[in-house]
Amino acid sequence: MEKKWSIRLIRFAAIFGIIGTFLGSKMSGSMDYSLRPIHAHILLVGWLSVFAWGIFYRVYTVKYKKLVPIHAITGMLGALGLTFGMWMYNLNPFNLNETFVMILFIVGGTLLLLAFALFVVITFLTEDTK
Repeated sequence: MEKKWSIRLIRFAAIFGIIGTFLGSKMSGSMDYSLRPIHAHILLVGWLSVFAWGIFYRVYTVKYKKLVPIHAITGMLGALGLTFGMWMYNLNPFNLNETFVMILFIVGGTLLLLAFALFVVITFLTEDTK
């Protein structure tokens, strides 16, 4: 179970990594750094955190297997929701209702917070590797 979710998380992180570096390159080339917070969250949450979770699942065995997909899905949805919501909140390119955009941003951040809290619990529920 962990190995299957490990590669899924790593692939998801790789997508965020390429998006984040492309965004950084675009900002640098245009000398417009207005998307710095979004760029930083894409790389820190979407690339670094999700990649670290993928590596964790590659290395450790979790006692309660059902927690693995719950954590992985919550983490991926949270990373996607937070960064997309942040982009929408800052730019609102589709001119959507401000309340809807704010809720999107908050829901993404809340899912990510839940994923981190669940990950803390999971780190204490690993099998002894001795």
